[in-house]
Amino acid sequence: MEENNYTKHFEKELKILRENNDSKEELIVDKFENAIREILKVNSNQGHSGFSAHFYASYLSKIVKNAMLMKPLGPITGIDCEWVDVAKYGSEGDSIYQNNREGAVFKEGKNAKPYYLDSIVWKGEEDYDSFTGSVEELHSRQFIKLPFTPKTFYIDVVKVYVDPEGLELSSLHEEKGLYYEYRIKDRKQLEEVAKYYDMEDEN
Repeated sequence: MEENNYTKHFEKELKILRENNDSKEELIVDKFENAIREILKVNSNQGHSGFSAHFYASYLSKIVKNAMLMKPLGPITGIDCEWVDVAKYGSEGDSIYQNNREGAVFKEGKNAKPYYLDSIVWKGEEDYDSFTGSVEELHSRQFIKLPFTPKTFYIDVVKVYVDPEGLELSSLHEEKGLYYEYRIKDRKQLEEVAKYYDMEDEN
């Protein structure tokens, strides 16, 4: 294969990577090296450099990542063939539809507005304390705008200890005999969420 600056760089770095492979086991890249060379050859033939090389590298890596993770390569469109009737709910027997391209997108009724389960992840003060659900009656799931590209916003929350008397215990958290609830630390963080999702339709 004719070498270009990209393949020369790849071969040099691949050699160093192999020489420093202390485990002596096959590297993951070994299974894909010929495919990578072909991509670099096409990249060189099209004359990409500087900004365009950065753009195409980012775009192509995202496409490959999503394909390997069986994620959508483009936005969710919401057309009929994307929906699967997965369950019955309610007294009227309406259906719950799940999107077959993005499994965290649902709608409760054929003509209902779809929502994304992971629109918001609440991020506590400890590293381990991240979760989905409700905080101050605001849900992690939010109604989406079509076409839709999944995006998760991480919103900071803090623990506020409360007197449980007269409160619904199921809505509180317990820690060493003390009860607390989560509060949103900075509501300005929600401004970007509101731009991306239809938060006004939540309630």
